[in-house]
This record gives sequence, structure tokens and C-alpha cells, in this order.
Amino acid sequence: MITLYQFEPALGLPNASPFCMKVENYLRMAKLPYQAPLVSLFDFGKAPKGKMPYIDDDGKVVADSSFIIEYLKQTHGDPLDGWLSPVQRAQALALQRLMEEDLYWAVVHTRWIDPVGWELTREAFFGKLPVPLKWVVAPLARRGMGKQLHGHGMGRHSAQEIAAIGARDITALADFLDDKPYFMGDAPCSLDAIAYAFLANLVWVPLESALKRHALQYPQLLAYCERMRERYYG
Repeated sequence: MITLYQFEPALGLPNASPFCMKVENYLRMAKLPYQAPLVSLFDFGKAPKGKMPYIDDDGKVVADSSFIIEYLKQTHGDPLDGWLSPVQRAQALALQRLMEEDLYWAVVHTRWIDPVGWELTREAFFGKLPVPLKWVVAPLARRGMGKQLHGHGMGRHSAQEIAAIGARDITALADFLDDKPYFMGDAPCSLDAIAYAFLANLVWVPLESALKRHALQYPQLLAYCERMRERYYG
């Protein structure tokens, strides 16, 4: 049995971490049986790389969402991507990088650095901590996330510049999806496990931001999220 270790649900989503949600999406899409005990935001003691998610597949521990999916393909078969051409695989990888290495950091800025977003994030992630612990832990976590943003490079830009970067990513996703039911065509693939995680974490989180407003201009993105939710979580 596969055990998925991830954060508990937050912000109205199965997971407020798109990387955790990505793996659960893939498990559901590939019809792999799994169990998912909830892990506290601060319980990283057993996480092999100090971050979530990770899995334990009958004693085989694998960390990092991309490594997990590659492991699952190699170990349990590849029911989702076998039909993709080499060109489609290249396109899928490029879109994955767009979401995970660029759009993700723009969204992080809206949640952790923007004052309005931080109010929501602080309550969702740290609200259950006892006083005075949450007064100490929340600012430390925010400061750490700010350092990560700066190290990545996204945090060196102004809020307006970050919003413009994220908006271009969102437009590219919307244009590529167009009127297709799934990102690569009529059938879902592992790219959809990623895209649904990132787009749902944008359009369905109760946080008003420039990025969310931009995404909601594209009805195909919202219809896509609803389609994925109905098929795999309905």
C-alpha cells in the first residue's frame, strides 16, 4: 500500500500545497490505492528532504513530487502518458517548468508577502498554534519564505512586476489549453495532475489577487478545474 505524507487540507482545497495536491491527483488519476495520514505543517522529522510530500511504498521511501511520480510510473506502470508523442512530452515538461519554477513563486508572493494574502495564510497555516508560539513561528516562517523568494530571484522584483510575470504564465496556460478538455487533448495525462493542482490553488483559494483576477478572465481555466474536480474528486 502506498502511503502519501502531505499537509492537511487548507484554504478550501484538498491541499494548499500544489506539490502535495499534484501527487494526490496523480494517484487518483492512475487509480493507485493509497492512504494519506495528515501531517502537521511543522512535522518534518521524517521527511527525507525536509519538505512535503513524500511517499512510503511498502518500505520504499521517495521524496519530491516529481521523483515520486517518476517512481510510480516505473514501479506501477504508466497508464497516463503512454500515448504522448515525443513532442507532446517536451511540451508537457516545458509547461510543468512554467508552473513549478515560475508561476509557483508568483503565487507564493501573493500568499506570504502581500499583506492581504499573508493575513489569510497566517490564519490557515498557523491559526491553530497556541499563543505565544504562533506569534513567534508565523513571522519566522514568513521571513524564511521571503528569503527563498529572494534567492530564487522572483522576490527581487516589485509586486507589480511579479504580478505581470505570473499573468504571462497564466495567459500561456490558457492559450495552450484553449478549448481542449485536457492539456494534451481529449485524454488526461500526468501534466493534468500538475496543472489542476496549480490552477485550483489559484482560482479557488479565497484570496483576491491580481493573479486570481487575471486567471478568472479565462473561462476555459475555471471549466478545466471543475472538470478535473468532478472526474477525480466528485
